[in-house]
Amino acid sequence: MTSKESRPLLAQFTAPEAVPDGLVPDLAACWTEVSDAGGAAGFPFPPVDPVEVAAAVDRIVTGLAPASCRLVTASVDGALAGWLCLRRDPHPLVAHWGSLHHVQTRLGVRGRGVGAGLVRHARAIARDEMGLEQLRLAARGGVGLEDFYGRLGWREVGRWPGALRLAADDDRDEILMVLTPL
Repeated sequence: MTSKESRPLLAQFTAPEAVPDGLVPDLAACWTEVSDAGGAAGFPFPPVDPVEVAAAVDRIVTGLAPASCRLVTASVDGALAGWLCLRRDPHPLVAHWGSLHHVQTRLGVRGRGVGAGLVRHARAIARDEMGLEQLRLAARGGVGLEDFYGRLGWREVGRWPGALRLAADDDRDEILMVLTPL
């Protein structure tokens, strides 16, 4: 990032009532943009239906809770640049780890450290505020995500070959990754 470019402003939201007016449609617009561009953020078949995306965002926001689900956002120059969801399962067998979902950045800010900033911030929240010991995620193969996460300290721990069918002739591996220790 050059000195002329703004650094991402990172924030987290832990309850539905904490989410500011206007953020929900911005989250949906980001998710639609990323998905329609072929991004691996939860909607695999572009173009996506904006009504379905809005409903998915609403489910995330209404499920926010300090102990189990947090929304982490990045803004650049006052505009939403990306976001992710950090979750923990409260079941005692797995309550020591969390997972990242829907990690995404707007197309116009890619390569400016927004995604890395989001993931690093989620790591700090998981460790320092949620008391987690490790994070997990599943990434779509074939788009370089394992390299992105690898540069941030994540390591591949498994693959499901051909788990994701994007088209009749386009099967992708699902890559299982872990970040530990936090």
